[in-house]
Amino acid sequence: MRIVITLIAIIVLLAPAFGGQKSKPGQKPSQGQKPTQAKPQDKQAPNDDIAEDEGTVRLGTDLVNLLFSAVDRNNRVVNDIRQEEITILEDGRPQQLFTFKRESTLPINIAILMDLSGSQEYTFPQEKMAASQFLRSVIRPGKDSAAILTFQDDVELAQGLTSKIDSLNRALDSIQYARRFGNTGARRQATALYDAIYIAADEVLARDPYRSAMADEAVTRRAIILLTDGVDNASSRKLEEAIDRAWRSGAVVYAIGIGDRFRFEGVREDILRRVSEETGGRAYFPHGPDDLMEDFRQIEHELRSQYLVAYSPTNTARDGSFRRIEVQVAGRNDVRVVHRRGYYAPVEEVKK
Repeated sequence: MRIVITLIAIIVLLAPAFGGQKSKPGQKPSQGQKPTQAKPQDKQAPNDDIAEDEGTVRLGTDLVNLLFSAVDRNNRVVNDIRQEEITILEDGRPQQLFTFKRESTLPINIAILMDLSGSQEYTFPQEKMAASQFLRSVIRPGKDSAAILTFQDDVELAQGLTSKIDSLNRALDSIQYARRFGNTGARRQATALYDAIYIAADEVLARDPYRSAMADEAVTRRAIILLTDGVDNASSRKLEEAIDRAWRSGAVVYAIGIGDRFRFEGVREDILRRVSEETGGRAYFPHGPDDLMEDFRQIEHELRSQYLVAYSPTNTARDGSFRRIEVQVAGRNDVRVVHRRGYYAPVEEVKK
């Protein structure tokens, strides 16, 4: 009888311990476990960069990301634009902004395109020097990358996208201007400018081997720095095709119009202005080595002083059509906005 009473007492004492906590199916209850309470989320400190989990900059959604620059009448960068001053129009219709912020540290991929045709014979050494200094200043190892291409009657890749400054400098050093002699036919002084832009946008900047598949959620700026007199007489593609390919890859073209001894004879300012303005860049026409270095500094400053806006288009059709974009700044007649002219809508995937 004493043994039975003892067993009953033990069962009574242990009953609350097993009854006070319910275990989930397939889960062993842990002794002394307390219910966890959700902690309030910490307030994030303001940051000029885009947070990795911020939905407004993720690719694969229907949000449109647009980078733009603002300059005054003296072509100086304007850094005090406010969101309430901005209106975004897509095909003439106002859009609601989800993101507006200044950006100075987003990763950037740059393709330097160097014309090796006859017009560059006397300016090429200065071009190489200015390009080298520009890359040393703008490229942040591990975050930014650059490629170097040359073109005459065809296009050659001197250096693929890399973040290593030493590799870029070696590629620049290896490029030599060589005057063409002999009877080489009609292509002796041929220049395939449009092909160079097309290839840089399509085969270099549109594919980024330095970012993983998961990293495509971040916004990466893409820019083409074009050193040429703007003459094309050998391309298999038209100017419109080159601009279209830059639109599709999101590449901005900065053109530096340059010819023999910085003379303007033969420099196609109309072509260089068009390809730059259509893609959201600017065209420069230096008069000498000092101007050339200053132009590169302005390009660098502009790339690091841009605004990022994101919006969900009111036109939700996934039809692959081209959508025109216009950025307006209210009450700032002294401000000129520089941005790409539009984008191609996504195409609805057909399930087989």
